[in-house]
Amino acid sequence: MIWSSASIRGFAEDMFPLDQVTVLLSIVICIFLALVLYKQKENVHPNYPPGPKPLPIIGNILNLNVQKPHLSFLELAKKYGPVFSIKLGTEKMVVLCGYDTVKEALVNRAEEFLDRPMTPAFMDLTGGYGIAFLNGNNWKIMRHFTVSTLRDFGMGKRSLEEKINEESNCLVERFKCYKGEPFDNTMAIHAAVANIIVSITLGRRFDYDDPKLQRTIDIINNNVRIVGSPMAMLYNAFPSVMRWIPGSHQSIRKNTNELHSFIREIFMKQRDQLDINDQRSLIDCFLVKQKQEKPNPERYFHDENLTSLVRDLFIGGMETTGSTLRWSLLLMMKYPEIQKTVQKEIEKVIGLAEPQMAHRQQMPYTDAVIHEIQRFTDIVPNNLPRSTTQDVILKGCFLPKGTYIIPSLTSVLRDAKYFKKPDEFYPQHFLDADGNFVKIQAFIPFSVGKRSCAGANLAKMELFLFFTKLLQNFTFKVPPGAKLDLNAAVGYVSAPHKHEICAIFRNNE
Repeated sequence: MIWSSASIRGFAEDMFPLDQVTVLLSIVICIFLALVLYKQKENVHPNYPPGPKPLPIIGNILNLNVQKPHLSFLELAKKYGPVFSIKLGTEKMVVLCGYDTVKEALVNRAEEFLDRPMTPAFMDLTGGYGIAFLNGNNWKIMRHFTVSTLRDFGMGKRSLEEKINEESNCLVERFKCYKGEPFDNTMAIHAAVANIIVSITLGRRFDYDDPKLQRTIDIINNNVRIVGSPMAMLYNAFPSVMRWIPGSHQSIRKNTNELHSFIREIFMKQRDQLDINDQRSLIDCFLVKQKQEKPNPERYFHDENLTSLVRDLFIGGMETTGSTLRWSLLLMMKYPEIQKTVQKEIEKVIGLAEPQMAHRQQMPYTDAVIHEIQRFTDIVPNNLPRSTTQDVILKGCFLPKGTYIIPSLTSVLRDAKYFKKPDEFYPQHFLDADGNFVKIQAFIPFSVGKRSCAGANLAKMELFLFFTKLLQNFTFKVPPGAKLDLNAAVGYVSAPHKHEICAIFRNNE
């Protein structure tokens, strides 16, 4: 690829707003000087995955849609195959595309692809603690504790269904307040979803207008957006330079510190009031484990892990499920005939009663629609990255130990081998000729294998119960004169752009 002035100009338009032109010019000058002084040296194994030729210093940044790299990965896979390499700055990465390839790596050879790499942006976000980006025994112990504790607090049980239904009733009442007039549902939906994971971790819920809850949601939304932004891509590619350049990437650590302070403030109070015989939240359970753990160099139940574990659960429990629910209402407005069919099934099976998870098996169409919402919206397109724990041969390609792996979920959820109309919203993907629900093995929105989402079962419950309750009570319509945008906003999570909806209470139809 020739690095022309037009390429630079197009790259600049994607990467920076107009008020950061000075920053861009500084970077261009630095790169130009580096190109003059730098002679690239590569020691590549003959069977290393193929890929576009990287430029010195900048690698393959100009080969990518910097705002939505997952779309570039689909195109590169057509040329280079399901296992190909790219380079961002000096960081080599290998992208895995298609369900068969991703499954072979993450399921069939799980131990070889078990670790997480640590990029500067993710280090600022996690500090190297928690559950999402830990490795080794620390990760195993934290994951086991998390899964077992979530189960103890009702994940998959009737008690948690009741809690979700209580919260969905609060959400219905909030929607009713708008009396069919246009409103932005972002904060209300994220607050409702947040209250489920908050009640499990902290043992309480917040009012939707509580400033601490709203600030927590804002921090999480902002960090998730920034981590998936072009500035974060540059930060990861050129950390030693970007640490000194202003931009949104500088906010990640500041936002994280504020969120951590909020979490620590809560568990310090709970530590003072802890009753070992009355554990009411995940934090209580962790603090009990902390008391029981014998002092040694390999301690796991320390305050840093607790802070980061709660943060990871907040992010996973708020952002992805909340964004999926926002997409669900947007898609129902886009496809009113699908919305009407879901409502008819709700009337037939549930009527005016409280939705229960047991109803799902009797509601194949609604179940198919929810699955298709998750498939089509592709909430975490690039998955969370992995790294190889040893030298690996995959599909004939050599991956040295420590290789940064991107298991593309977009390529799985749009795999034409498993989905008839991969680029369309088509609930029939999950229905047979008789209207019965069918499972598709390539449906893995929560990833797959040993590092799949620990809260997947909780998310499934929330999506079904919230979605069913909302469509039981409302018909969602496009505000007069508004245009629906089904393109995702920039960010690590594919959230909808800001938009308004009209929630028409069905008793008023």
